[in-house]
Amino acid sequence: MFSKNQTTTPSTKGIETIIGPSVKVEGDFKGEGDLVIEGVLIGNLQTKNNLKIGKNAIIEASIKANNAFISGKVKGDILVKGKVEITGTAIILGNIKAQIISIESGALIKGTLDMPVGNITVDEPRLEPHQEAPREDKEK
Repeated sequence: MFSKNQTTTPSTKGIETIIGPSVKVEGDFKGEGDLVIEGVLIGNLQTKNNLKIGKNAIIEASIKANNAFISGKVKGDILVKGKVEITGTAIILGNIKAQIISIESGALIKGTLDMPVGNITVDEPRLEPHQEAPREDKEK
């Protein structure tokens, strides 16, 4: 049932780019595929797919991604189209905007969290709590 040849390390299948723990990148980084960062990145970071920031990674950048899994240190705003998962080892200094935000106990965040609601538009009329809805005039 269990084979001795099985590995216990996570699969890197589907990951296009890995910035290892000994690598420091300065400048803008833009990619189309999945990205794993275990090192240092200073600048701007954008991927159209998934982003994983390892627990020893240090990021000083504005981040844009489809989904993100954050365990390391991030200084900068994070904009994610889908879901952000923040582990208990994460330290984030910046604002986070995503459809879904999951925060594990122990994570440190200094910034705002914004989870926009689907189809609500800014132009939609709103009533103040003390106002009544306008009445239609039925005597015409």
